[in-house]
Amino acid sequence: MDETLIRAQQRELTRTGRYYRHVCWMAVPLLCMSCYFYGLRPLLLCSAAVITGNLCDRLVSLLRRRVYQSNDLSSESFALLIALLMPATVDWYVLIAAVLAGVFIGKEVFGGYGSYPFHPAAVGYVIAAVSWPEQVFQYPQPYTAIPLWDASAVPVSDTISRTLRSGGILNLSPISLVLGEYAAPMGTGAALVILACGLFLWYQKDTRLSAAVSFLVTSALIAFLFPRQVGLLDTSFAASLLPRLQCVRDELLTGAMLFSAVFLLNEPYTCAHHRIGRILYGVLVGAATMGFRYFGVYDTGVCFALLTVNSISGWLDRTETRLYRLLGWKEDAE
Repeated sequence: MDETLIRAQQRELTRTGRYYRHVCWMAVPLLCMSCYFYGLRPLLLCSAAVITGNLCDRLVSLLRRRVYQSNDLSSESFALLIALLMPATVDWYVLIAAVLAGVFIGKEVFGGYGSYPFHPAAVGYVIAAVSWPEQVFQYPQPYTAIPLWDASAVPVSDTISRTLRSGGILNLSPISLVLGEYAAPMGTGAALVILACGLFLWYQKDTRLSAAVSFLVTSALIAFLFPRQVGLLDTSFAASLLPRLQCVRDELLTGAMLFSAVFLLNEPYTCAHHRIGRILYGVLVGAATMGFRYFGVYDTGVCFALLTVNSISGWLDRTETRLYRLLGWKEDAE
């Protein structure tokens, strides 16, 4: 492997390596919640994903004849995010295939650490979602006893997404929604835990609020102004205010929206790097996500939206840099 590229990747690892280490640690409370809802199977699935990601890194190091970097936890963090986006009943081969796709296609094909334009976890998830939708978008109910190895006999459904797509309102209490007591990907339902993890990452300066907040605000505005629920657009604004707010709640607390805002949007190498660019990046991901949710086949459309906007995040940075130069402003690149 080219020595210049190796040295550049080592510098990037020194600069941003703690982000992936912190993401791995923040996956632990979400995994604990998942084990509380579904038993020990989520622990085994996440362990298999992490081991697969680690072995991928070791294999790539061997093939490229470079020293394996034990402090590079990026592949392990991507593997954990992919696992937490999956249902607790997903088959082993689907999860392992998703991790392999995320690491090899999403990360290593573009040169490895810091060189990828698309979020590797989103790449792995999207490939699995398109290839095995019956595995990825069917979820068990919380507190269901799930066998450790073969979960094919466990009842699953996509009730939440079907209800929202058909224009219905979720018949769930606010407490159940924020605690994640509904059928969802195993690591994305506990909104309170996700927010606590986000506060930790922000306190550690691993993430910036601009992209995540603009993403959530854009999604909330679209849900409020153009609710999917039947009849709200034909009702007076005053009479439909509370139902519209409930629509916003339902949209933001389902479909891995909060999870994506905390764990996916702020990835150091796929998010825009300037303040205005990050805000616009979040707005575009939010608009694209709601488009996929409203008009797409899959309700968890945020990963598809993220990959779409990843393709122009570099252009956003270059455009903002030119704007700063034209106006004589100081750049705020991180």
